[in-house]
Amino acid sequence: MAAVRWKSTLYPSEQFVEACGAIVFDNSANSGKILLLHYSAEDEWLLPKGRRNCNESRKAAAIREVREESGYAIQLRPVTMATRAPSDLESADVKDIPRTYDSLTEPFMLDVRDLGKGKGVKLVWWFIAELDGIAGEGEPQFKPEFFPCEKAVERLTFQKDREVLTKALQLIKEAASNHK
Repeated sequence: MAAVRWKSTLYPSEQFVEACGAIVFDNSANSGKILLLHYSAEDEWLLPKGRRNCNESRKAAAIREVREESGYAIQLRPVTMATRAPSDLESADVKDIPRTYDSLTEPFMLDVRDLGKGKGVKLVWWFIAELDGIAGEGEPQFKPEFFPCEKAVERLTFQKDREVLTKALQLIKEAASNHK
């Protein structure tokens, strides 16, 4: 039996959960503000995300979770970014290296969280989105609020969330500078 060439960990379905979330930009009147959620029970400022349902796509889960938690409707925002995923126009044997594509609505970040004590892992897929209206009331434990970009980074409670938001801001900034 051959040994694997890379470090690998297998998780059966009861040992992992997928979640999806989005960095939501409010581009109305060029505000450029970012949606954060205040979780008052713990006094935490968070990015909207939640567990993906069975048979639900990651994109649909991100859209649904933002709507459920915040009350806001969103649409995924196409961005230019590097990815190791091949385009649908390339051959199946295309080399596995990062390539940059325009107008992707794919996840721009994956956070793998070790849940500890043999509980497995949580995979959090992050998308970039923009506000597309109000869909109703959000979940009562969250208070949605929009912040200017730099204030949003400062306000987030967790460093990993700051890193996710910073990467999204970098992608948006690069897209804006390429369209000037």
